[in-house]
Amino acid sequence: MAASRDKPLFSSGIESLDEILQGILAGDNVVWQVDDIDHQVPFVHAFCHCAHLDGKKLVYFRFASHEALVPDKFEPDVFVLDPRAGFEQFITKILNVISEYGRGTCYVFDCLSGLAVDWYSDRMLGNFFKLACPYLYQADTVAYFSLLRNAHTPLSVQAIHRTAQVVLDLYYSSGKYYLLPLKVLKRHTSTMYMLHSMDGQDMNPVTSSVVVAEILAATPQPWIDCKIGLRDTWSRILSEAQACCGPEGNCEESEKSRIFLQKLIRMIVTRNDKVAKLCEQYFDLSDLLSIGKRMVGTGLIGGKATGMLLARAILVKKSAKWRKLLETHDSFFIGSDIFYSFVINNKCWWERHQMKSSPQPFAAAETIRQRLLKGKFQRDSLEQFREVLNYFGQSPIIVRSSSLLEDAYGNAFSGKYESVFLANQGTPEERLQKFKDAVRTVYASTMSPEVLSYRAHRGLWNRYEEMALLVQRVSGAFYNGVYLPHLAGVGYSFNPFVWNEGIDPHAGVLRLVFGLGTRAVDRHDDDYTRVIALNAPLKRPEITVDEMHKYSQHVVDIIDIKSNRQVSVPFEEVVKATPGLPLALFADRDLEMEDRAEKYRVQDVFSWMLTFKKVLADTSLIADMRDMLATLDRAYKYPVDIEFAVNFIDRDQYRVNLLQCRPFQVQIPQAVARLPKNIRKQDTLLQTAGPIIGEAAAMRIDRIIYVRPEKYNGLSMADRYALARLLGEIANGAAGGNTMLVGPGRWGSKMPELGVPVTFNDVRNVSVLCELSAMHAKLTPDLSLGTHFFNDIVEMGIVYLGIHSKREKEGYLFNEKLLLRMPNILSATLQEQDRLAGVIHLVEMKPGETEMFLHTNIMEQKGIVFRTRS
Repeated sequence: MAASRDKPLFSSGIESLDEILQGILAGDNVVWQVDDIDHQVPFVHAFCHCAHLDGKKLVYFRFASHEALVPDKFEPDVFVLDPRAGFEQFITKILNVISEYGRGTCYVFDCLSGLAVDWYSDRMLGNFFKLACPYLYQADTVAYFSLLRNAHTPLSVQAIHRTAQVVLDLYYSSGKYYLLPLKVLKRHTSTMYMLHSMDGQDMNPVTSSVVVAEILAATPQPWIDCKIGLRDTWSRILSEAQACCGPEGNCEESEKSRIFLQKLIRMIVTRNDKVAKLCEQYFDLSDLLSIGKRMVGTGLIGGKATGMLLARAILVKKSAKWRKLLETHDSFFIGSDIFYSFVINNKCWWERHQMKSSPQPFAAAETIRQRLLKGKFQRDSLEQFREVLNYFGQSPIIVRSSSLLEDAYGNAFSGKYESVFLANQGTPEERLQKFKDAVRTVYASTMSPEVLSYRAHRGLWNRYEEMALLVQRVSGAFYNGVYLPHLAGVGYSFNPFVWNEGIDPHAGVLRLVFGLGTRAVDRHDDDYTRVIALNAPLKRPEITVDEMHKYSQHVVDIIDIKSNRQVSVPFEEVVKATPGLPLALFADRDLEMEDRAEKYRVQDVFSWMLTFKKVLADTSLIADMRDMLATLDRAYKYPVDIEFAVNFIDRDQYRVNLLQCRPFQVQIPQAVARLPKNIRKQDTLLQTAGPIIGEAAAMRIDRIIYVRPEKYNGLSMADRYALARLLGEIANGAAGGNTMLVGPGRWGSKMPELGVPVTFNDVRNVSVLCELSAMHAKLTPDLSLGTHFFNDIVEMGIVYLGIHSKREKEGYLFNEKLLLRMPNILSATLQEQDRLAGVIHLVEMKPGETEMFLHTNIMEQKGIVFRTRS
């Protein structure tokens, strides 16, 4: 077939080679497979010499440790790159250069094999080529690449061969070059795929079988020779590190093992210097080898997995008791390279790359998100998914996000990404399908509006997402078709919820639930969890038994084996469905309720209420949890929060499953001034005696957005959601300064009857968030301590105030009349035309006239907002 004339011809600089290949076409990516990089040099020089004579632009990408391929005499534009800075930075710089230099440029790349070493991954080498090659092709360029023969697994080599236009095997034997074309796209001659010998500048087909056999037989053929094991950099480093340890995995301390420890931390765990130092201090080489043995694919394990493993290592190193108390983890880690491959193979990388500069990035992100939800996985990944599921059998599991941006110092990403519980019941194929859907769901959540808003607000908009996954066995036990842990919750080493003088904030706090810990993290209904100050675990704000019952947990999250899903079930139903549960350890009977039932002859009354009193008073769990949090706090030199589950073997023995640990963004005041005195009551807008969450503050309030409770209660459910979006538009559209948002019930509630259902995106620019217990008589604002929304408030430096508006004698006050006397800057016309706008009273302070100030003291749990007049 004659050479294609669709594109202009370039030249290799060797006329006989051009003839063999029927010309070098614009768009060709030429891959040279060699045994030694020096063997390619004469061919690179010929190509560059021709480009230089023809006046073509010549670009040389320099990133490997070998000698330079392109000499200065050809006047190349040289771009020196550092692959160790990361895949995204590396590929982005190359794409920017290609875009800048335009069509018809000639490119030479250093040997690609070094990239697999720098990235510890053959998979990412293939991903790089799958992105760079099409971009070069579209720009009508010609690019020379080289690859060391038999140095890589088929995973990367096949990806490169499929994507390149020209693939050439170059041999050097007895002082002579031989060339065997393996692929020449859209060109063919009768002798093209024969072995060719080079004599001077002439390349001719080798017609003698003696010569052909002599040259090719000397080359190993790992694709058919089972004795040749091709290992990528990842496998080779793990194998070499394993050699430092004995057969039982006991690694002796030596300079060699220390070097491997540092290398494996960078390869598997983190490239964050601060976290890496902690890992070097507490991880042993055997710990890292154990992680490597439980990985699906390659890449980093991400922030959540790192936090969980590091916290366990810290505890075990600090005290031998934790070897017994900690429930053994048998998690698997899906490396971040799998995510990259998924994004690239499902044609989402370019869209994601362009989204950052899109005029409508959120719309572009939604398109990408939908595509990811339908994405396909590579065959090797699916096989490993099957093995993971075979290992877990039919035990419930959870697929958790473990982003490289997540759970780092200052960027918790609390609850932004999805995590998916799987009951894991059914046939192997049914379970695999559910597992694939769960992985897709987590991957797609990287494109959610919540994640993108958070990234933008934290200055991470231009950072690329790298998502690993943590696959954990759900901690718990089967009880007659129900699966649940005995206890679960979240804990903080610093307690920002200081509602009583007897509470020491430095002792830490737990939020404890019965059943799955989702109820301690996610708040979905009008229910409560047990907030426990670790220095005073039996202290609680409720006084009467009725109050204790009202504010106890009434709904339990479980995994229902029959329906094959996670569900929320009333506590009473769980108790009746799960004989054998050690109920008396977690719950107490409401004797007053039983007396009333007997008095009024009420039958079958369920009087159990979850108080956890016996756990708190009769076991050492609280002492152990306080010790755990204090130990981690000291190791991190920073407040931490954890997620955990607890299972009792018997009344006196239990195991704690430490599921997660991360630095917690809580501001600890160093020196807090006293509250101002002699503020007149008529100048006080609001006053609180707690709860106050956030950094002790003294600030000017520039505007107040007030949602009027009586008008909010008159809205339909749909209008309440619409109001939340309108509030977001007003708050985010404000021109600088400090905004205070005041409204009824719980901000961020997912049930509009309990509060305004704003999202973090709606309140991200608010400085003060105030909740009023003024929605209806039965509602008391709940802090939802430990929820994702609460973490956002603390991380973003938002001050939270709770106001019990009918408890003035206890230090609470809300002066609505003062606020309503101030002009509403929402126009009267707008309020008449839009019933939603009529619910809002928006006040802007005018400098030099009336001004508002906030003053809070978190330690004393006192806060006030007051006005001053010029």
